[in-house]
Amino acid sequence: MSALLTSLLVCFSVLAFNFRNAHAEDKQAKAGNQTFAITLNGSQRSYIVHVPPTYKPQTPSSLVIMLHGGGGTAAAAMWETGWAAKADQQGFLTVFPNAMARDPAQPSSFARNPQLWNDGSDRFFEGQTASDDVGFIAAMLDDLSDRFALDAQRIFVTGFSNGASMSFRVGSELSDRIAAIAPVAGALWFDPPQFRQPVSMCYITGTADPLNLIEGGVPKLATGASDKVRAKPKPPVRDSILKWAKALGCPSTTPSVSDNRGVRTETYSACVGAAEVVYIAADELGHTWAGGRSVLPESTVGKTSNRISATDVIWEFFSKHARSDLVEFGNIDELSKTHVR
Repeated sequence: MSALLTSLLVCFSVLAFNFRNAHAEDKQAKAGNQTFAITLNGSQRSYIVHVPPTYKPQTPSSLVIMLHGGGGTAAAAMWETGWAAKADQQGFLTVFPNAMARDPAQPSSFARNPQLWNDGSDRFFEGQTASDDVGFIAAMLDDLSDRFALDAQRIFVTGFSNGASMSFRVGSELSDRIAAIAPVAGALWFDPPQFRQPVSMCYITGTADPLNLIEGGVPKLATGASDKVRAKPKPPVRDSILKWAKALGCPSTTPSVSDNRGVRTETYSACVGAAEVVYIAADELGHTWAGGRSVLPESTVGKTSNRISATDVIWEFFSKHARSDLVEFGNIDELSKTHVR
């Protein structure tokens, strides 16, 4: 009986081992760009995944989600930001989702039919049903988990402009899945963010950004013209920073500040669960991805800048802020009594 039991246990162990290996082999392993589509609420949504050469299906990988700006596309965001090259250097997966066009039945166009994220601002979808973009990101993560080996503690979201504003919403509503966010030149439109688990944030913008004014107000092109599709007044940048810091229970003391070659950095530390909020403002930077490229001319969006590389800075921040299942929010009202106002 003992010998039979031992034999059965060995067989079970071998079968379990083979099942795990077979499951790992089912995960996508081809390096380079792959495009996938999923159906949500009757609409087809798409995203591009960049897989680094070092990816191994047996080893869970960090994931960076990059959300393009209003009117942009997944492919354009990849070209502008350099996230694919960074993923190859550091060995993580990066994904570039596509927002829905205002008229999904027609081809997308930056000027006539832009792809726009439902970022909570109620700016873009007058007279029509707004897309469920939080649901799309959640469904995309489920789809990615079926296709790739993901490290559930290291899923990060960044975005530019309208995509930056959307990253705030994703970080708040999917706080049990997202470890940290990094909005670049966007606004936190809703108040207040609420978390199930703390989500650290690194925010980057330019002091000369005509579409994301430091002091807030109506976005205008560098020419002085206003874009009717995107012209709702934005809140001051610092309002977005302080909202997030308060929601994370960061102490109300003055943040630590550094200024290096025209790049000012404010850091709010000692927040709930070792979370952190970092605010970076680069002098002379317009409405572009710092250290990257712009598909729009300087005459429209302002200057680019190599004072910092947003991609490098954000990845360094993400690398330090994995999610912890051990930290959950209790009564946020009690936490906020002694925190940032």
